[in-house]
Amino acid sequence: MPIFTAPDGTALAYHVRGEGEPLVVLPGGPMRASEYLGDLGGLAAHRRLILLDLRGTGGSAAPADPATYRCDRQVQDVEALRAHLGLERMDVLAHSAGGSLAMLHAARHPRRVNRLVLVTAIPWALGRPATAQERLAAARLRAAEPWFATAFPAFEAWVTGAAGEDIAETIDASAAGEDIDSETVDAFFYGRWDDTARAHAATADQQTNDDAGARFHDPAAYDPPALRAALAHVDTPVLVLAGEVDGGPRPELARLVADAFPHAEFAVQPGAAHYPWLDDPQWFTARTEAFLTGTGTGLRPPTAG
Repeated sequence: MPIFTAPDGTALAYHVRGEGEPLVVLPGGPMRASEYLGDLGGLAAHRRLILLDLRGTGGSAAPADPATYRCDRQVQDVEALRAHLGLERMDVLAHSAGGSLAMLHAARHPRRVNRLVLVTAIPWALGRPATAQERLAAARLRAAEPWFATAFPAFEAWVTGAAGEDIAETIDASAAGEDIDSETVDAFFYGRWDDTARAHAATADQQTNDDAGARFHDPAAYDPPALRAALAHVDTPVLVLAGEVDGGPRPELARLVADAFPHAEFAVQPGAAHYPWLDDPQWFTARTEAFLTGTGTGLRPPTAG
């Protein structure tokens, strides 16, 4: 496990999977160890994934100053990783809460990012978290699922009990202060609630630094008007990928992220929720790699009839 040192002296770790051109990957959670990303649905067959463990997660050390868990303070860690890798410009993929970190980094260091992929990223940094109403509307799209009748009341109680907090960034039911079986909540974060999804969800608690996560989205980290102004001048090609049935963000909310960049593509993965590389690995990998190589969507056209 390679280690490098952040500007404040914190030892940070990253994991390398696959071969080929490097792709720096920023995890969500917020503050979940990068292990949950796996090989991103097989993307490691096309790219050398550089998966960063954010400070205080996975193999990375906790900082001396907990205030540095704040999203904007971690931009320096991303830039230090780029320098450590010896890359003049880097391709970046960010998932969920990692999208806010990636946007802040692109705004501050626009000449250091070659291509940027933002996967199911809520525009927290742009001042627009997902609402309870949006989450419930997305959840109702799952009404045909055999588990819906049991799971939806618990999910609704959890969402409405979150008191305005953004709950997409954690699948720990205790965060909402409700005595609810987390499995009934977890199902809505996956396009397919199968054994793979259950195993993935079961690792969330042990992989997440809850204290750091509570600090990550400190409102002081963000200046939405200033960020919008900066991103409007970012020439980097951007792919914003949303899940069709994801509630955080819904596709309409994810589109606001794409609208913030002058050169952005927007894609909605059919049937996918918050972890699209698990829901349909082939679709996710083809669309992402096609963007990174500039070869189009990489998807076969629909079969006639």
